[in-house]
Amino acid sequence: MSEELEEGELFEHHRIVCDPGQEPYRIDKFLMDRLPNVTRNKVQQGIKEGFVKVNGSDVKPNYKVHPEDEIVVALPEPPRETELVPEDIPLNIVYEDDDLLIVNKEAGMVVHPAYNNWSGTLVNALAYHFQQLPTMEGNDGRPGLVHRIDKGTSGLLVIAKSEMAMRSLAKQFFDHSIERTYYALIWGTPEEKEGTIDVNLGRSEKDRRVTVAIEDGSRGRTAITHYKVLKELRYVSLIQCNLETGRTHQIRAHFKHLGHPLFNDATYGGDRVVKGTQFSKYKSFVDNAFKMIPRQALHAKSLGFIHPRTKKFVQFDSELPEDFSNVLNKWEDYVKYD
Repeated sequence: MSEELEEGELFEHHRIVCDPGQEPYRIDKFLMDRLPNVTRNKVQQGIKEGFVKVNGSDVKPNYKVHPEDEIVVALPEPPRETELVPEDIPLNIVYEDDDLLIVNKEAGMVVHPAYNNWSGTLVNALAYHFQQLPTMEGNDGRPGLVHRIDKGTSGLLVIAKSEMAMRSLAKQFFDHSIERTYYALIWGTPEEKEGTIDVNLGRSEKDRRVTVAIEDGSRGRTAITHYKVLKELRYVSLIQCNLETGRTHQIRAHFKHLGHPLFNDATYGGDRVVKGTQFSKYKSFVDNAFKMIPRQALHAKSLGFIHPRTKKFVQFDSELPEDFSNVLNKWEDYVKYD
């Protein structure tokens, strides 16, 4: 989401006024019937996250609409009518067959068109290089996509080239059976060197661009991250994360919750000195390290899944990108001679 979007700002997408003779009817079912390309689950989630208001107030998914109710659906991104524009953007393709692609996305590339990023995205590139990619239900304008990673995150994505592959991969993601390994550089070192973070995540009520941990489970969605510390560098640590679920900003929000935000993650407080002194020499070193990796230090390193056609398990791995590798080396040298 763009930094220019004001805190908590929402844009109206739909306004529906119920007929005077409207029968009582659950709002989730009502909206599913009225809105294009949405599932009931997606409608329910939108209601829970406060994107749907009836007569100016929040409601629950089981609210029954009444005659002349005014229903407004507002989202963090403004409505957009423009068709997807194919763009001749090079892709780093790690693997390709008739059913799927594995793409190594560079940091800074947005995966699909969205507010303030309508061009230059991975999907714009896919639309140019591949014709007639399938589109998942409720994912209009995003051909081939079955998952995504953040703009500032580098690494591997699987793209479906056939309807059969789309169905198979979507089910594997839904079943949480796809193996996804990320490397991250975090501030400090967790008390437990290996463990599982099982804390619900949901949108912040103050700023809907941000994901927050909800320990009491009163709202949000189940989010499970397995992690292991690979290297301790006194002030920072290299960790491996394996996702059981795939929530927005999951790793970033979970480690913020633990008090160990990702290095240079501006959204979650990692773009300042979190561990170490405030002496000018050390602060200057950290500032230089930030310049080397001007994004959150997170890389989607590997993907493993059952191939839709062969039914055999396949796995794809990638090297750390240059900016990540360089900042890691810089920290290793610093603690060696500090």
